[in-house]
Amino acid sequence: MRQVVRALKKEHAGLDRRALVALVTILWSRPVFERRMIAVLLLEAFEPLLRPADMKLLERLVRESKTWAFVDELAIAIVGPLVERSPALLRVLDRWATDDDFWLRRCAMLALLRPLRRGEGDFARFTRYAEAMLNDREFFIRKAIGWVLRETAKKRPDLVYQWLLPRCAIASGVTVREAVKYLSTRQRADVLKAYGSAQRH
Repeated sequence: MRQVVRALKKEHAGLDRRALVALVTILWSRPVFERRMIAVLLLEAFEPLLRPADMKLLERLVRESKTWAFVDELAIAIVGPLVERSPALLRVLDRWATDDDFWLRRCAMLALLRPLRRGEGDFARFTRYAEAMLNDREFFIRKAIGWVLRETAKKRPDLVYQWLLPRCAIASGVTVREAVKYLSTRQRADVLKAYGSAQRH
């Protein structure tokens, strides 16, 4: 599918935003995995064409995805870069982070991933989202919190350690196991000890 999209991008480098949205809408209209995956990959390939108004379309795609295979790509490779270019859209992520649809909540967190991975980004906003979801029973939420913490820790382990340690009593095992992967040996031991102690009480 990625090969198909690369070939299409090469042959139709002049594709404009209107044609992109129309093509994506047609492909998405039938709930066939390969059609929808191509639609998502096209959005990624031509992501610079997207504008703030396209967040409505992206929200609809996330709501209709019902699988991480679409949601994660939409969040990290499409929504995230669009929000970086248009910071006013952060208020849309703020709304998504409190939505009843856990896929939309996951998307709000993962949209912040790329800059955090670079050692930049809005860690305060991410942790505000994560704090509200630490008690969430949904696996895909727990995993997303741990994933973003893990990637942030590659460049800023102290930041992750200081936030995570006092929250070990309420964080899930899935979150903690992901988050500690790039902490120092001492930091990892501290977090796992605190988590284990909280589980025993």
